Amino acid sequence: MRLDTKAMRYLSAEDWRTLTAVETGSRNHEVVPTPLIAQISGLRGGVHKNISALAKIGLIARLKNAKYDGYRLTYGGLDYLSLNTYRKRKDVYSVGNQIGVGKESDIFVVADEKGVQRVLKIHRLGRISFRTVKANRDYLRHRPAGSWMYMSRLAALKEFTFMKALRENGFPVPEPLAQSRHTIVMSLIDAFPMRQVASVPDPAGLYAELISMILRLAQYGLIHGDFNEFNILIKEEYNSEDPKDQQPENVILTPILIDFPQMVSVDHANAEYYFDRDVNCIKRFFQRRFQFTSDEKGPSFAEARKLIGKGGNPRLDVAVAASGFSKKMAKDLESYMKEVGVDGDGDPDAARGDEDEDEDEEDDEDEDGEDKVDVEEEADGDDMQAHNQISAAEISLSTLQIKDQT
Repeated sequence: MRLDTKAMRYLSAEDWRTLTAVETGSRNHEVVPTPLIAQISGLRGGVHKNISALAKIGLIARLKNAKYDGYRLTYGGLDYLSLNTYRKRKDVYSVGNQIGVGKESDIFVVADEKGVQRVLKIHRLGRISFRTVKANRDYLRHRPAGSWMYMSRLAALKEFTFMKALRENGFPVPEPLAQSRHTIVMSLIDAFPMRQVASVPDPAGLYAELISMILRLAQYGLIHGDFNEFNILIKEEYNSEDPKDQQPENVILTPILIDFPQMVSVDHANAEYYFDRDVNCIKRFFQRRFQFTSDEKGPSFAEARKLIGKGGNPRLDVAVAASGFSKKMAKDLESYMKEVGVDGDGDPDAARGDEDEDEDEEDDEDEDGEDKVDVEEEADGDDMQAHNQISAAEISLSTLQIKDQT
């Protein structure tokens, strides 16, 4: 689904109230009855004109063959509500180019009122496996928490919570800035995805640093679960600001870790499997891309477990569970990710082009999965994933000013 923000400036205050009413009603209704939308919105003049306007631009949709007259919120509507929240908080002022697309998320460059560029990540968990979801209606109907919009919100909340905890403990991750519903705003890092790096001056040194990062995560009680060239950015820096000294031999490569929806605790039932997969992904990539093979066989999960809590470091898996992302949320999200086939491991087919998006949009009009959306404004959030070779200086923003509604 594409993020088309052109209509935002034309929405009236009544339109926003109607859209929020559909979101509120979605907590308890698969299809929100029109009279309920009118009741929640509190608009005395009625909502039919507003519903028509919102449906015309695809923010809500009337479900075919519904037993009563009603509407459901679309992903586009949820996108707009998130952007409107960021506008009110002054986190996002304009939306620019899309710089990444995957089976679970879309990545855009945005900017605040001062023109500082940031990254907006929109979780769209399960969209590629939509037909699989439709074929498993019983799973969704008997699990109200199975809504793919709700699960996308959980994925964003998990990513924000873990990224904030990692950042506070000195891990090289993007700076978390804001989070709302199924979206995250984070700092823009001028770096390249490691999968695009053709060669490095010291592959052994970079490999050792990445393995050390995996072990350090374990020391804090965490396993990334998808630690591969798709989720590692490489930032280039030099020892000196003098252009004469900025030679290849003087470059410092700093790996930046991104994408945390699949992160698990070291106490997870499949922790050893995920740990070994993370290690083997790095080994395979360095052998294939840089023709580098480490002399050391490890590390093993048993060795990693011995590091847990060493040096008085906190167990971040425990801290995150206590800070808002509960064990039940984690269990629901993990079950759903398995259901829709999200298993990580750097699948080269994870990124997809626009050719599938039109089909997804058509499917979205027929989707009748239950939508549980919390209308409360979430706290700050984060994440960063630039999947293309693009630097902060090269990104051009299409200045879309969002009309301020009271």
